[in-house]
Amino acid sequence: MSLDGKRVVVIGGSSGIGFAVAAIAQERGAEAVIASSNASRVDAAVARLPGSTGRALDMRDETSVSHFFEQLGAFDHLVITAGDWSGAAPVAIRDLDLAAARDRLTIRFWGVLAAVKHGSRTIASDGSITLTSGMLVHRPRKGRALVTAIGGATEYLARGLAVDLAPVRVNTVCPGLILTEPVQQMPEEMVRGYVAGLPLPRAASPSEAAMAYVYLMLNGYITGQVLPVDGGGMLV
Repeated sequence: MSLDGKRVVVIGGSSGIGFAVAAIAQERGAEAVIASSNASRVDAAVARLPGSTGRALDMRDETSVSHFFEQLGAFDHLVITAGDWSGAAPVAIRDLDLAAARDRLTIRFWGVLAAVKHGSRTIASDGSITLTSGMLVHRPRKGRALVTAIGGATEYLARGLAVDLAPVRVNTVCPGLILTEPVQQMPEEMVRGYVAGLPLPRAASPSEAAMAYVYLMLNGYITGQVLPVDGGGMLV
């Protein structure tokens, strides 16, 4: 199956899973549009992926989001991977900085909602929107309650949007541990500890995670679903 003639927008596409989504979509014939808050990183990503285009986008600012989609025009698929879903260091609820917690919601929930709000005006009626949660939604860990809650909100937002925006399809990819740049900087023993109990005891490459997003673009009969890419993490 191909994406010939389709226009795929990846917010968070300058690195990691998002960049891999843009690259695979382009391999399948799509025009890839990379968006990120950092203009220099967008430029670098476009240079790494000849044929793609890129635009800076501040998901903290609805006006910026609105202008982005107005200038973009018609497109077919929207993928949002923006945000560090691994979060900061674990913190007990009694020590949680509520101001910082609210700030994390600015991109990971309100920013996503703004992108969907304005992107839905020009997306193709047979198109798709794919959001990103994370395995902590389904396998919480101590000190990560906020990350669990934000990811859960994302998954339930996608379910509601799948009904609201139909026939546009809305789904969520739920990655486990993926070898993005921040994970590659983690101590090796820490990475091994996270994956040791999995049926597939390793971290995934960004390309392996990205294939899930592309699958959800290509399959026209899936909406309102969560697709794990977790090495079997939901089984254990």
